[in-house]
Amino acid sequence: MDVRMFDSLESTNKYCELLDLSKVEEFTVVCAREQRAGIGQRGNCWHSEAGMNLTFSLVLKPVFVPFEDQYALTKAVSLGIVDALGGYLPDADALKIKWPNDIYIGMRKVCGVLISNRVAGKRLSVSVVGVGLNVNETAFPSWVPNPVSLCQVAGHALPLEDVLGKVLDGIAVRYGELEKSMAQGHRGADEAYLSRLLNLGVERPYLYHGKLIRATIKGVNRFGHLELVTDGGEDLVCQLKELVFCTAT
Repeated sequence: MDVRMFDSLESTNKYCELLDLSKVEEFTVVCAREQRAGIGQRGNCWHSEAGMNLTFSLVLKPVFVPFEDQYALTKAVSLGIVDALGGYLPDADALKIKWPNDIYIGMRKVCGVLISNRVAGKRLSVSVVGVGLNVNETAFPSWVPNPVSLCQVAGHALPLEDVLGKVLDGIAVRYGELEKSMAQGHRGADEAYLSRLLNLGVERPYLYHGKLIRATIKGVNRFGHLELVTDGGEDLVCQLKELVFCTAT
């Protein structure tokens, strides 16, 4: 595993975009102690205090994943991170995956994940997995919504290199399981992913195309679309930009 450590980068994902990824070894890691313009889901900014957290990108080459099953990679990465973080917390069951792939402790966000896929023919060729993980930060800006760090929950600071190693190992294990599963004609850890899915089976408020609704998450389909049923009995299948989670209950 090639780990490239930088004191400061604008964005680890943007750095990877400048590389000839066809020549980059799989499981190459680009890590920055300071990320000046990190990118989250929906184009949001990812805040991270310099030297306190982990911001890195991981290069994968999941050529065994058909294009239409790319969400299986999202599930594997999310579960690998959850597996790794559980060892640092007093209650590993508090770890949840907020669709599609952010990691929460209870109802607070500890980790953001952004995956950029490239396709060759009908299969994935290269995936850049960007991860922002709150490790030792304890004071977040007021504009950051519902953040939490491992340190705040564990009650003590954690060595960044140790956490990075555990997270990479966790992803590698789930990635290997995904490759075996695909070889057997399956799409991977649906049951494990659903067991961690935030708000599964719980009626909560959401903004759907800008309109406030109450709905219950039923699952996630093959293509990574969230499946819900409203309190009026209407079935919804949502893509990322169609639905916003509300913090109120």
